[in-house]
Amino acid sequence: MPDNYLPQVREQYEALPYPPRDPQDDRKRLVQTWLEDLPMINHYGYAGRQSFRHGFKALVAGGGTGDATIFLAEQLRAIGADDARVVHLDMSAASIAIAKERAAIRGLANIEWVHDSLLNLPALAPALGRFDYINCSGVLHHLADPDEGFKALLSVLKDDGVIGLMVYASIGRTGVYQMQQLMRLVNGDTAATPRKIANTKDILASLPPGNWFARGGELHHDHKMGDAGIYDLLLHSQDRAYSVGELFDWLGEGPGGHGFHLAFSDVQRGRSPYLPHMVLGARPPAVLAELRQRPLRQQYEMAELLGGNIITHSLYLTRSAACTAVYGDAEMVPFYFHEPLTGPVVEKVFGASRGQPFRLNHQHSGVSMMVNPGRYGAKLLGLIDGQRSFGEIFDLFRAGWHGQAAAPDNAALFADLAESYETLNALDRMLLRHPAATSAS
Repeated sequence: MPDNYLPQVREQYEALPYPPRDPQDDRKRLVQTWLEDLPMINHYGYAGRQSFRHGFKALVAGGGTGDATIFLAEQLRAIGADDARVVHLDMSAASIAIAKERAAIRGLANIEWVHDSLLNLPALAPALGRFDYINCSGVLHHLADPDEGFKALLSVLKDDGVIGLMVYASIGRTGVYQMQQLMRLVNGDTAATPRKIANTKDILASLPPGNWFARGGELHHDHKMGDAGIYDLLLHSQDRAYSVGELFDWLGEGPGGHGFHLAFSDVQRGRSPYLPHMVLGARPPAVLAELRQRPLRQQYEMAELLGGNIITHSLYLTRSAACTAVYGDAEMVPFYFHEPLTGPVVEKVFGASRGQPFRLNHQHSGVSMMVNPGRYGAKLLGLIDGQRSFGEIFDLFRAGWHGQAAAPDNAALFADLAESYETLNALDRMLLRHPAATSAS
C-alpha cells in the first residue's frame, strides 16, 4: 500500500463495514443516493445532454457496502444502457462481500469488483481505463493526505468527466469533533474496539443538555445505526472536515486549486443551504439585498455560517461551469424531480397569490422564503410535463393568449419565469435536459 495508507482505517471497515446493510433488504427496497441520480449527473455534469447509453463508465471509489454502486447499476439497467459499466472499488473485503451479495440478489451483471485502495488508481489505470463519472463519497476525509487521493481520482477521469464528491463539513460537525476528542480522553489507552464502543454508548446515554453534540442531536444519526455507525462517527482514527471556503481553495479555480467548477447539492435541499436569501427567507434582514450581489463563493461561505446545519458537503466537480444545464435555452426540457410533483399541483401553489410575491414553505427542505411568481409564471409551471421543451411550453401558452396586447415573446417569458425556476432549481426540484438525452427523468 502507498505510504499514506492507514492500516487502522482498513481494519475498522473490515470489522465494521459501513454503512451497515443487510443484503436481504434489497429484496424490498432500493437505497437511493443523492448524487447518483442520473438526471442530476446529466444536469450538473453534462449540460443536460448525456444519454448514458454509449459505453458510459462509472467508478465508485471507496464504494463500501454498495449503496451508490447498486443505485447506479440499477438505473443504467433500467434505461437499457447495456454497455454501461460500474466499477466498485474498496479496500475492505468485508464491505465488498456485502455489496456483491446485494448485487446478486438484484441480478445485476453490469458491475466490476476491485479490492484495492483508491490510492492505487494510477497503477490500476491501464487495466481500468478512464471514467465518465466518479463517485467518491465519504472517503477523502479519511486519508492522511486527501489531495493525494483526489489526484488519484483524476488519473482515471476522462477529460469531460464528472466527479460526485462528499466530504465532511466542519461547521455542522462541531459537536462531533468535540465528542471525538472527549472519547479519546475517556478511552485513553484502550485498544479493544468493543470496549471503546461500550464506553461511547455509556457516555451518549448520559450527556448533559449543554453538550454541543446533544444540542445538535437532530443533525446526526449515524450513531443510531448500531456499532458501525457509532465507530464511524465518534471513534474514527482519521477524520477531517472542510468549510466551503477551504473546498474552493483546494478544488476550485483559485491560486493553488485544481481548477474545477463546484456545483453544491445538499441531500434533500439542493444548494438552498448555501444561499443566504434561502437560509434567511423566513425573516430576511435589510442587508440581504446587498448580500445577494456578492460573489457566489462569499454567499456560500456566509450561508454555511448562518445556517450551521450543513454536516456534509455534496457537490459535482466539472472542468467548466458550462457543464451545468443553462436556463434560457428554448430547446431544453424542464422537469420536476425528487418529489411526485405535477404541473397542475405546482401551478396551484404558485398561482394562489395571483402574480404577487408569496411565502413558499417547502416541507422536505425546510425552506421558507418569499418568491415572486411573475405575471405568467404559474401558468407556465402548469404546462411543464417533463416532455415539452421551453419553446413548446411557450408556444402552447401563446396559443391560449387572450390579452389585447401582443403575446409575450420567449425572452419575456423566460424573464418572467426566472425567479420561480431559480427557486425550484436551487432546491433541485426542477432540472433540465436536452431532447437528445434519453435518460429517465
